[in-house]
Amino acid sequence: MPHMSNIMHSQSDRSDVLAHASSNLRRLRQSAGLSQEALAKASGVSRRMIVNLEGGDTNISLSSLDRLAWALGVDFVAMVADPAATVQRIEALTWRGGDEKSVATLLGSVPAASSAQLWSWTLGPGDSYVAEPDPPGWHEMIFVSEGRLRIDKDDGALTVSAGDFAIYSSAQQFSYSNAGDAVTCFTRVVVC
Repeated sequence: MPHMSNIMHSQSDRSDVLAHASSNLRRLRQSAGLSQEALAKASGVSRRMIVNLEGGDTNISLSSLDRLAWALGVDFVAMVADPAATVQRIEALTWRGGDEKSVATLLGSVPAASSAQLWSWTLGPGDSYVAEPDPPGWHEMIFVSEGRLRIDKDDGALTVSAGDFAIYSSAQQFSYSNAGDAVTCFTRVVVC
């Protein structure tokens, strides 16, 4: 079974998310008055990764972008969205799996206690996505529209079929995998 990490790739056939992350990171870091070294210490992301991301020459995990955003006092959307886009309608491809049918698109975001994000995902047969734990207090709501999605979490695994949903704390190690022979489509809402 192919296994895909949560890494965003900077290949030219992908979305502009990394270009936005590059310019947004530089702008937000400078606005906060932080050096790259200070941001590295505050976020736990290496200075080399920050230098490479600001230079537009790196692959980075979604969770590392999240840690950078947290350290800068902004949400994930501020890191990856086109500055000209509205947060209600972002529509940015942020992850692609090993199968061309496996993609994650950040559709939009609304304010919550901190942030809420709406995602559209597809996973091709046999594909998976491994996430890193979110900070305490974060949750996910998943609605499967096609296929069957297996969610493996530290507190137990579950399989969600088309028409059903799951809500759980994402402040734990978790992963998604296609549990069927056809494409699985699901909507993901991340709330913190």
